[in-house]
Amino acid sequence: MNEPVKTVTISGRAETRLRAGHLWVFSGDVVDARDVENGAIVRIRNRRGDLLGYALYSQHSNITLRWIADRRERIDRTFWRQRLMAAEAFRQRVVSDTDAFRLVFGESDLLPSLIIDRYGRCFVIQTLTPGMDALKSLWVDLLVELYQPSAIIARNDVKARQLEGLSLEKGVLYGSTPENVEVTINGIRFRVDLLGGQKTGTFLDQRENYRAARRWARGRGLDGFCYTGGFALHMASACQSVVAVDTSTEALDQGKHNAALNGIESIEFVEANVFDFLRDRVRAKDRFDIIVLDPPAFAKSRAALEGALRGYKEINLRALRLLAPGGILITCSCSYHLSESMFLDILVAAAADTHRRLRLLEKRTQARDHPILLSMPETHYLKCFVLQVM
Repeated sequence: MNEPVKTVTISGRAETRLRAGHLWVFSGDVVDARDVENGAIVRIRNRRGDLLGYALYSQHSNITLRWIADRRERIDRTFWRQRLMAAEAFRQRVVSDTDAFRLVFGESDLLPSLIIDRYGRCFVIQTLTPGMDALKSLWVDLLVELYQPSAIIARNDVKARQLEGLSLEKGVLYGSTPENVEVTINGIRFRVDLLGGQKTGTFLDQRENYRAARRWARGRGLDGFCYTGGFALHMASACQSVVAVDTSTEALDQGKHNAALNGIESIEFVEANVFDFLRDRVRAKDRFDIIVLDPPAFAKSRAALEGALRGYKEINLRALRLLAPGGILITCSCSYHLSESMFLDILVAAAADTHRRLRLLEKRTQARDHPILLSMPETHYLKCFVLQVM
């Protein structure tokens, strides 16, 4: 692997951000990038010519540079292998009772724009920038060398690649994979579609919140936006019954299969729009003892935030009207643009409108295999509050 030979000069503002630990340099802070190839690993220098480190260069993205190493590093195969092994060592400390977890979480593992998820002996990778995409074969080689996987799958079918000028694609890069893979999460068996499922197959970032839901569960439970039943399956052992609601027939069929895998018969899977389902249950004066709301991102951009605020308030307001006294609401947002404080404000307003007092029991976030880099707020996207109606 060749050492970086081209140089990109950045502004003082970008230098300050880098020195504070943020890993991105935006296009407006690039002073000079002459003759640099898209996807190259480049040297970063300030206006005085001081070497600040090395980065992946993206010609078509608003995020032009993604820092990968300081000036003392040598960028070669050994460098990338060591980064992967460091990510593995961290997961050995924070992951337990599962064979499905995130092995590499991009910037949080100092491997910007790279995602690697492990599902048993299968691995799913996403290379989200031209620079990381050029290293795809290297990552396949390293995964084969270190883990002897049965399959390595690319799930490069995410919109982020289009913003980088990359095509959308998915497929098997190594080995072969059955249509569905069975994994265990918190002792519960799941069937996962690695080529067709959401994200890289399923929502690994909620794994620790599933356990929290099981701790608080009792009585009648409701899992809104259930997908393949992650929260419902965990609550079933503590609840008398659980209703799991989603609009996707395919996801619900997978959820029913997961329930059967675990011998669970107390979950009713319902195909419905969650907003409409909650409205109808309110009209019927129904009651639940625990409700989980895990909707898709309502605010996928800052421009969509205003409408998202209304959506988050409305769905939480309807859930609060359905909770019995002492009931538990576990409510989530995976919208990065909706901050924790904004989300709390929405919940306060929803509680006031429904004349209910809420006690905050837990503030939670994504599972620890999706670590948050303190200097990069972009790595903190999942908010999860556990609330009690008093």
